Amino acid sequence: MRDIINNLPKLAKDKNKENKTFFSKLKKKPPKQLDYLMQELHENEFKKTDCLTCANCCKTTGPLFTDKDIERIAKFFKLKPHKFTEHYLTLDEDNDYVLQSVPCTFLGEDNYCSIYEVRPKACREFPHTDRKKFQQISNLTLKNVAICPAAFNIVEEMKKRIKM
Repeated sequence: MRDIINNLPKLAKDKNKENKTFFSKLKKKPPKQLDYLMQELHENEFKKTDCLTCANCCKTTGPLFTDKDIERIAKFFKLKPHKFTEHYLTLDEDNDYVLQSVPCTFLGEDNYCSIYEVRPKACREFPHTDRKKFQQISNLTLKNVAICPAAFNIVEEMKKRIKM
């Protein structure tokens, strides 16, 4: 797995132009059954992919924290939301709350998340490959294929299945 993760940024970069062209066409004319296809590709990939052997998303990027996420996680820690925010989060250039640093503070050495039951929505939905109206998040997907081996594989399989 380590080799795959190490090579992923280069693989994604090599495929970037091809992927941008594909997603540009997909945005203009998405197939009728795209959401169903994406659900199928996502489910098939995650039958083979164990996130606990990777956790590259948690090691290299941080999620956005919504107000609901902050309230839920603060309650889990028995903290006031502002105390949780003060201790763990910072505002980014878009005025969104993000972790103060990566790798994620809540990631253990065994790749388990210490707040898994209450983790942020962005973490629960990552890599967003089963999201409805998938064609609308192509910029996010282009970033995620460089981080997540599963997202990379899903996009490669998608390109085989959808001829543009």
